[in-house]
Amino acid sequence: MLALAEFECDLSLTHEYLMTKRSNRSPQINHVSWGRLEVEGEAEPYKDAKLFPGGSHEWNWRETGTAHRPGIQISDVQELLDHGSKVVVLSRGMAECLHVPRETLDFLKERQIPVHVLPTQHAVALYNKLAQTEPVGGLFHTTC
Repeated sequence: MLALAEFECDLSLTHEYLMTKRSNRSPQINHVSWGRLEVEGEAEPYKDAKLFPGGSHEWNWRETGTAHRPGIQISDVQELLDHGSKVVVLSRGMAECLHVPRETLDFLKERQIPVHVLPTQHAVALYNKLAQTEPVGGLFHTTC
């Protein structure tokens, strides 16, 4: 009887582990078009979004002083790392108007975090590929 109890305990721990792994994975992007990013598990689309292991939310540029210039701020990518991202994808917008300052890239390099900077369509494709196997975070700008 003891063996059965141990087996049941192991099954519940395995189930808990699998649920945690699943809930902490990076969400897939279902669709991107001008001004619209549809993310797995979200009822409403985003215009600009932060995605990371375990979730996503609207990317409000005003919170960190992000603008086309100077570009993506260190505090924007720090949030991705705080959520467990081990790889980062940064989208520059559909027409590549969003800049990425050297300081932001250096910040990631110092932490040995691989970073990919791409136009939005390409960034989405790479992010989705990486999200299948890695804890990836991304910042996505869906307009210019």
